[in-house]
Amino acid sequence: MQIRHLPPALARLVKIVTWAENALLIAMLAAMVLLAATQILLRNFLDMSIFGADQLLRLLVLWVAFLGAVAASREGKHIHVDAIARWLPGRVNAGVGALTDLFTLVVCLLLAWQALRFMQSARDSGEMALGLLPVWVAETILPLAFTLIALRYALRFVHHVQQARGRKETE
Repeated sequence: MQIRHLPPALARLVKIVTWAENALLIAMLAAMVLLAATQILLRNFLDMSIFGADQLLRLLVLWVAFLGAVAASREGKHIHVDAIARWLPGRVNAGVGALTDLFTLVVCLLLAWQALRFMQSARDSGEMALGLLPVWVAETILPLAFTLIALRYALRFVHHVQQARGRKETE
């Protein structure tokens, strides 16, 4: 997403959040690779394994998948269908983009709300992951990711509305 049209304070916040997302994604991906490789080596050569590593790997896959979705929405590299959009004039294309951004924003907010409800039920159940981490803590990525994606689409929506009104050139 282009940040050059944002107010300086908001642009700085977007840069900080982007850096944090990337750092967390890289760290978790590296941890997944190291943990999986260690598990393979331990199982094949020493006939042993790390307690809870398989469950931790599943949690890391969940987090990496959702952080990847957040990164994809940031870069505009998410799955979308633009078969018709490429032939529309700039302002009309921006208007269609604004409508799809608004739809995505609403869906993501609904999913974030439901994810919060899901976390609440996990918290009420008292279930633990890895024997020491409450499951609801491991699930915090769900509402967080959907909320971040919704915020990104809110910014894209504003940008597309301004383009549709002719206030900014089309990208």
